[in-house]
Amino acid sequence: MADVATAPMKQEPVPLDTIPISPSDNTPGSTEPSTTTEKKSEGDIRTVFDDPENFNVKHPLMNTWTLWFTKPPSGKGDNWNELLKEVISFDSVEEFWGIYSRQNNITPTSDLALKSDYHLFKRGVRPEWEDSQNKHGGKWAFQFKDKKAINIDALWLHVMLAAIGENLEDEDDNEVMGVVVNVRRGFYRIGLWTRTVGKSLPGEAGKGRTAEQGKETLMKIGRRFKAALQLKENEMVEFSGHTDAAHAGSTRAKAKLTA
Repeated sequence: MADVATAPMKQEPVPLDTIPISPSDNTPGSTEPSTTTEKKSEGDIRTVFDDPENFNVKHPLMNTWTLWFTKPPSGKGDNWNELLKEVISFDSVEEFWGIYSRQNNITPTSDLALKSDYHLFKRGVRPEWEDSQNKHGGKWAFQFKDKKAINIDALWLHVMLAAIGENLEDEDDNEVMGVVVNVRRGFYRIGLWTRTVGKSLPGEAGKGRTAEQGKETLMKIGRRFKAALQLKENEMVEFSGHTDAAHAGSTRAKAKLTA
């Protein structure tokens, strides 16, 4: 099993208005969490804060997200497809907190076995370099080498909230594919996958961003990712392309950018 990080902070649901949600003219109720402890009747509005299992109000996210899990290899020639498992998809704030508010539903990152991974990606995107939506992209990443000095559960939660809340990029950037956390013997690594490496994709020549604009977009995302990780100014997140990593035979390809 992985080294256990310092005791995680209690993961209380954040106020709904801290996560951008899609406009919905027919969504009932307020985005403010309820503070009443009175028993709700059958016809009353119930948010996830009132009842994490039987809520009847949904505030849709901008995208549908899928959680994936990579189990540790058995050492018997397992291939990636056998190890990578789709866990669950959700498209609302309430569903996210319904998943993560029940302690025994999703195993905390700090309790995962070595060589395990969680991946949270937009629906329809597999967390693989070979996926058609990833093959021209790359990732920002940071390794936490002192595993006992950080609260990996709180950090991973914070990064997931930044992703589903669309806080890692601007609306028209169309870069963020997903986020991932790796559990390894000597470190935890959290990464953010992007659709490109700052260049126009095949078929987009003349339609997309210039190389300079693409680089600045990636740098902006890197800076936001660094903020989500709560890193110090002198701690650098690194960006590398998936193709470079594949050629290097490692996820530790030489960094193209730092932030």
